[in-house]
Amino acid sequence: MDRRQFVTGLTGTVALAGSAKFANAQGGNTIRIIFPYAAGGSGDATIRLIADKMQASLNQPVVVENRTGGAGRIGVSAVKNAPPDGLTLLYTPFAAVTIYPFVYKTLEYDPFTDLRPVAQICTFDFGLAIGPSVPAKTPKELVAWLKANPDKAQFGSPGAGALPHFFGLMFGKAAGIEMTHIAYKGGTPAIADLLGGQIPMVSSTASEFLDLHQAGKLRVIATSDVERSLGFPDVPTFKESGIDIVGTSWYGMFAPAKTPDDVVARLNKAIVDAVKSPDADRLGPQSDRDVAGRAGPHSKGPCGSVETRHRSVGVYRRLVPPI
Repeated sequence: MDRRQFVTGLTGTVALAGSAKFANAQGGNTIRIIFPYAAGGSGDATIRLIADKMQASLNQPVVVENRTGGAGRIGVSAVKNAPPDGLTLLYTPFAAVTIYPFVYKTLEYDPFTDLRPVAQICTFDFGLAIGPSVPAKTPKELVAWLKANPDKAQFGSPGAGALPHFFGLMFGKAAGIEMTHIAYKGGTPAIADLLGGQIPMVSSTASEFLDLHQAGKLRVIATSDVERSLGFPDVPTFKESGIDIVGTSWYGMFAPAKTPDDVVARLNKAIVDAVKSPDADRLGPQSDRDVAGRAGPHSKGPCGSVETRHRSVGVYRRLVPPI
């Protein structure tokens, strides 16, 4: 199996103590999961739930560290440079390990050679949310409002080069509107400015908006998959609204490239067990996330092989020049 393939479906006997480094990791040392974005968002909540489950099954401490900066690049680099002993992992969305080499002129890592996929956690949709100052109630009304108010054609996202950035530009291109992007250090501060009226729109993972949408504090105008999102059954997709754009993404766990097979196997099993646990329902339909390994009509299946990641690049890379 290609060492860069996801291993979400391991079967057979797992070797639990095949290397000296792994034996050392079994000795109770803390596993550190680096999440390269700010605390408080849905991605952060997801990995903290997974970490709790992993800690119980592995019988060793598992902590989550928010290593922010550089639109996620600082955290990815930290994992790349960590010892390949299974004690430092990366939890990240798609963009940082797929598109960034084509977005940034200078990148401190090669995601296809410096990192080894451990498991896919979940897939998710994007959403475009508008604040209380925007009168639109449908995607078509939003397009009309933006064309009548071109100075308001601005949107925030969790960071430059992240997929919500690309998806916001895709919306503008499909609607015939020149959109201005405002990069934030995570979805939480972008949404705070949306609620405060500093920006009219935010493009982010749909689950970031769920509680505020249900509370009526903001409006998710549309979501990005072909079918309506499980967490937003009342919200149309862009495609059904006549705006022909579709996009989804995933979160995955990665380790340094030279992490041994037996270490990856043990970690994979702990992650798969975690996402198959009853508590993983908190990551599924209620939060607009499809969890890896859970059957259902919206299951997206494994993602993350080299071929899959390169195919996905073509959808987005033409939209944004290198940074």
